[in-house]
Amino acid sequence: MIIDLSDEAREYGVQARRAFEAAGGDDLVQRAEADPTIREALVGGVLAELGAWDLEPRDDADSLEAAAALCRSAGYWALPYPVAERLARPSDLDVDGLLVVAQPRPTATVTGIDGRWAAVTLDGRRHTVTGTTHPGPAFTSVLELTARDDDGAADLPLSLTLPCWTLLGMLDRAIELTISHVQMRQQFGQQLSSFQSVQFQLTDAEVERAGLDMLAKYTLWSVGTGRPEALDDALALRMAALEAAEVVFRVTHQLHGAIGFCDETTLSWLSRHSQPLRRLPLGLSATRDLLTTRVDRRGLTGLYTPERDVAR
Repeated sequence: MIIDLSDEAREYGVQARRAFEAAGGDDLVQRAEADPTIREALVGGVLAELGAWDLEPRDDADSLEAAAALCRSAGYWALPYPVAERLARPSDLDVDGLLVVAQPRPTATVTGIDGRWAAVTLDGRRHTVTGTTHPGPAFTSVLELTARDDDGAADLPLSLTLPCWTLLGMLDRAIELTISHVQMRQQFGQQLSSFQSVQFQLTDAEVERAGLDMLAKYTLWSVGTGRPEALDDALALRMAALEAAEVVFRVTHQLHGAIGFCDETTLSWLSRHSQPLRRLPLGLSATRDLLTTRVDRRGLTGLYTPERDVAR
């Protein structure tokens, strides 16, 4: 089992991050929030130049790794575009992207993005998105759906995994910003970074981020190799990503202080635009319940291999 991304995929992610920075960096999400109708114009061209829509993550292992690296770079800049959802598009449907939704109020971050969308519910039922209503914060809109006859259970592992890579990129940036902040700020004549309590908090956050990094790579391998347990692994990854996000954003906000909630700081934008990833299609409790129901008493395999003969 080799779960590290290839050198080519990592380099692709680096180049994507640089391209997003050159296109506007943190200014992109701020401009898009002011006018969601320009999201495509702001970002679509950059993604096309990167060859994002030439990737075939469902059919090619190299493309799958590149797609994950691209999502991580998009998360780093809180890119105002549904990159993961477009990369997860089914090859057997003539659509631009696939959204994982939950009933009775299916919601996705597609405000201002034109295109043909399909949706899949967590029970594996496919739908066609026929319209959007009630645009809300962070580019969310309620979807109007028409049920399809075809099964979408095979869509779920990839569609749940790629957004976790986007969230991982956000956590990368949140910790990076916070380290820079505590190194610059002083209290009682010392750098904030010199206080043990600050170091302990950052260590807690980094442990969560690093653990998520490892699990994300494992799950990508699981999805790419078509393991029967791939959906369980994807749900476990989502649960871990939500738990890590709670810790990382709590710590980073605490160490930034009140300014961390002001739009003058990048952390505020990251935190706000991480919310759809953390709440849709399900939040932490609902994700944990769904995973528990699926694995029941048999438990998870892979990195979570259960102990044998526990009853003895």
